[in-house]
Amino acid sequence: MADRKNLLSTFQERLDKVIHDSKQNRSQFAEAVGLDRSTLSQLLSPTNRRLPRIETLAAIAETQQVSIDWLIGLSNTGPMQAEMMNEQMSFEGDALAHNDERLIAWLREAIGYKIRYVPSTLPDLLKTETVIRFEMGDSVASRPEQKIETAAARLAWTRAPETDLECCNSVQQIETFARGGGIWRDLELSSRLAQLDHMIDLCTELYPTLRWFLFDGRQRFAAPVTIFGPLRAALYIGQMYLVLTSAEHVRTLTRQFDDLIKGAVVQPPDVPAFLKEQRIVAQRLRR
Repeated sequence: MADRKNLLSTFQERLDKVIHDSKQNRSQFAEAVGLDRSTLSQLLSPTNRRLPRIETLAAIAETQQVSIDWLIGLSNTGPMQAEMMNEQMSFEGDALAHNDERLIAWLREAIGYKIRYVPSTLPDLLKTETVIRFEMGDSVASRPEQKIETAAARLAWTRAPETDLECCNSVQQIETFARGGGIWRDLELSSRLAQLDHMIDLCTELYPTLRWFLFDGRQRFAAPVTIFGPLRAALYIGQMYLVLTSAEHVRTLTRQFDDLIKGAVVQPPDVPAFLKEQRIVAQRLRR
């Protein structure tokens, strides 16, 4: 009964929003979707205890270009449940590309919710400019200046007192970076040490707003993703993002992320000490 009540309440709130956004009065809106004015009034009445028929939902969804899932609260955005978003290059100085602007806008929209983040390498907001430029290499998707601007914007967002960010990496990723393996094989030791120092400082400064968990990559796997509270999730699949707004999809990815946290072998308060240990290892393996 409680679920039905919540569905009805959500439907009424979103129907009211759809009417407002249509710039029509109730009589005009009812005519546009093929309803009697009295039926529309009944649907919006505080005393109403019945959900609309599927034919009514379909008519509203079709004429107003929103999804039925959104109308009844099963999705958090109206017209689309999934979207492919390519990485784009900005040619305007150091300006953010359009899609970087969207990612930052989604972070701001989700203030008050917990953001969950699995990076493809190291967390962007913790990277030095040197590491960003090295990782970008000869990328054709975007320029280092773009990524530097995006990383700075994410860091500024994280420093706001009302933010709540959880991040997960595998222990092996951090160990590989410290040792100069994998994609960082040709990155100079001095740059790796500077990056480790930078992460130590920021993890200390930002905790508990930023909580960085390290899991064992031999036990668990996680694809790069950012989950913007209950609103949406953006999966990074290489030069593009798959953006999901279905409530069930977002919940499923959230549960997977929470499982990473449960399996973490290094907890956020211990990350600076772990990084310091990796710094010592890196120095011992000086090339």
